[in-house]
Amino acid sequence: MARPKATLVVTEDQRQTLESMAHRARTAPLLARRARIILACATGLDNTTVAKKLHMAQPTVGRWRQRFIDKGVDGLLDEPRPGTPRKIGDTQVEAIVTRTLESTPLGATHWSTRTLAKAAGVSPMSVHRIWHAFGLQPHRTETFKLSPDPLLIDKVRDIVGLYLHPPQHAAVFCVDEKPQIQALDRTAPLLPLRPGQAERRTHDYKRHGTASLFAALDVKTGRVLGQIRRRHRAVEFRAFLTALDAQVPADLEVHVIMDNYGTHKTAIIRRWFARHPRFHPHFTPTYASWLNLVERWFAALETKQLRRGVHDCVRSLESAIREFIDASNTAGQPYVWTKTADEILASVARFALRTVTVHDQQVMLRTTGTGH
Repeated sequence: MARPKATLVVTEDQRQTLESMAHRARTAPLLARRARIILACATGLDNTTVAKKLHMAQPTVGRWRQRFIDKGVDGLLDEPRPGTPRKIGDTQVEAIVTRTLESTPLGATHWSTRTLAKAAGVSPMSVHRIWHAFGLQPHRTETFKLSPDPLLIDKVRDIVGLYLHPPQHAAVFCVDEKPQIQALDRTAPLLPLRPGQAERRTHDYKRHGTASLFAALDVKTGRVLGQIRRRHRAVEFRAFLTALDAQVPADLEVHVIMDNYGTHKTAIIRRWFARHPRFHPHFTPTYASWLNLVERWFAALETKQLRRGVHDCVRSLESAIREFIDASNTAGQPYVWTKTADEILASVARFALRTVTVHDQQVMLRTTGTGH
């Protein structure tokens, strides 16, 4: 008879660690693979089944199963290999990381590998490796904006509810406008893509007018109704809503998700909604237009058609936009919203708490006169 395999038991803490290792983007590929082996084995599958499921050799599964049984999660890590001894100890690594996070060089807003290497007495490559290991990128910066809307929670739950659980016998549209799209022409002809050479264009351009796009994204089908206008006043927006009303079957209720742009809340638009009771407007929270799915479609329009487009007149620009709409409606698919309202609000709460904590720390540093 075959020798019985040792029982593999995964605690809840170990499972959370393994899940993080298996799905985190910064995990080394080999380590993520080993974590997936253990998670699959923990479901009760034998080595042969796990090997087939993960497309790997059976001895590989058996080896890492046994390593986990013997040493736990630490057994999945590579053992130290022979080679040149480390020249930078853990204490020095900690000091470099702390200095990166909690200070700035004199006369600059952030550290570079060379400035920190000179200050710490190590090589720039050593600083680069430490930063890479801890996911530090001082040269990068991003922007954010927290919504001060007092109805933030209610609006998030309302809109996300429409995405995840759309009402029956109703259509949900994400509506917005992309105003003042410029028809830009380069001052010299483009040099096309060639082997070993990227497409080239002049840095300067000529303006040939603008156009504004009104768009309504059907959440269920992913199809877009678009209208191009030379202006984007309330009058044009009302005409667009009238066109949308004509497109939707009369027996359906219509839920319209919009941001807080002034055109959407004028007296003309309020009267239009009052005369069309089957239309139900839903407004995103202030500074939270990312909740509107049509913004994702606008991003695709910008990336795929507008950013590198060359147009010598507004008509050419309008033709390019209509071409993109037709292609999107023919081959596109609906966007799938995955985050629940609770997950979004919890993320916002964590981010808000971090900003408050950092603000308090910065005030304390300014008060004490430290920070360099």
